Amino acid sequence: MHPKADEHAPYYARYIERVPNGDLITVLRDQSVDTIALLRDLTPERANHAYAPGKWTVKEVVGHVIDAERIFAYRALRFARGDTTELAGFEQDPYVPAGKFDRRSLGDLVEELQVVRAATIQLVRHADDEVLSRRGVASGKEVSVRALFYIIAGHERHHVDLLRERYLRD
Repeated sequence: MHPKADEHAPYYARYIERVPNGDLITVLRDQSVDTIALLRDLTPERANHAYAPGKWTVKEVVGHVIDAERIFAYRALRFARGDTTELAGFEQDPYVPAGKFDRRSLGDLVEELQVVRAATIQLVRHADDEVLSRRGVASGKEVSVRALFYIIAGHERHHVDLLRERYLRD
């Protein structure tokens, strides 16, 4: 069940609405398979491609998706476990150069993406309705555990769509 509007900041609706209806674990697994298939056979030249000056490369986009999923899953874990500590926001832009994704192979990044997604799926698998409805504050806004999992799925879908539309068109 998709989160209700009061379970997240309005900004995140753009990600949540990208998530198809159905079992969230299946959606997360299917996404992973789809993303891996998209990235698996890219040449090193393609993996280092940015569609415009100043934009991230394919490898940097993948690194960003990994980092964001880790952060959203960490938030979900904290709130799922009943931690009521308000969590600070994060500024995504410094993460990409600090991650040095350009120095890594795309295969290595894809492997890390798979591992991070597998960990997220395990967290979702053991979250019942009570846990999914728990809330906390991150970036100054209240958010539910359910919404965080949907944000993870929608955020990846957003970036995969951008890869298809702007990076991998031929």
